[in-house]
Amino acid sequence: MKNIFVASTSTVHGSGYLEYILEELNVFFKDISTILFIPYARPSGISHDTYTNKVKEAFSKINKKVVGIHTFENPISAIENAQAIFVGGGNTFVLLNQLYKLNLLSVLKNVVSRGTPYLGTSAGSNICGLTIKNTNDMPIVYPPNFNALGLVSFNLNPHYLDPDTTIKHMGETRETRIKEFHVFNNQPVIGLREGSWLLVKGNSIVLKGSLLARVFEPNKTPYEVSPETELNTLK
Repeated sequence: MKNIFVASTSTVHGSGYLEYILEELNVFFKDISTILFIPYARPSGISHDTYTNKVKEAFSKINKKVVGIHTFENPISAIENAQAIFVGGGNTFVLLNQLYKLNLLSVLKNVVSRGTPYLGTSAGSNICGLTIKNTNDMPIVYPPNFNALGLVSFNLNPHYLDPDTTIKHMGETRETRIKEFHVFNNQPVIGLREGSWLLVKGNSIVLKGSLLARVFEPNKTPYEVSPETELNTLK
């Protein structure tokens, strides 16, 4: 049974890394002692070691051990034998490219589909969708294709921002970009605002946190859903 925590972000304004969801993660990982961390997204281009040490510090607060996948000689075996997995944020193209390069995408999907607890933030959440076509990141590398894990039946736009009418910026909004996406694609898209997450248990997909999420479907007016809404009917 799938057991997935899909968070929009690792850090909300005014809090430390993962701090805003640490209590929930303590429950989510209650039977877990060691978490396999996948640092491939490399936010700001930091090293795998630097990123892993940051994650270790955060999880030490709830007495969880973290081991970086890059320290294993056989990353496929590391995923297959992991008690739990965390894929952190950064650049989604870099992350997906590395997963394809190391032939890890299918094995990651298989173990998570079988029930290995999975936490994703930002880029690590983006890859839970059908494709990464709704990431906000720059395509600084080119993966073999944009197909992702497909652990949920829609795409995700973490860090979703509403238009700010108080500034003079006239560039495209997130909603505009998603409308452009739907000219050529049929998948629904969930705009996850900062501080929101999806909790996936088996076939159930529930919005968590205190904020609404924005749902985009082809040929429909975008609409808002409240926390505790079940989203498993989106296809």
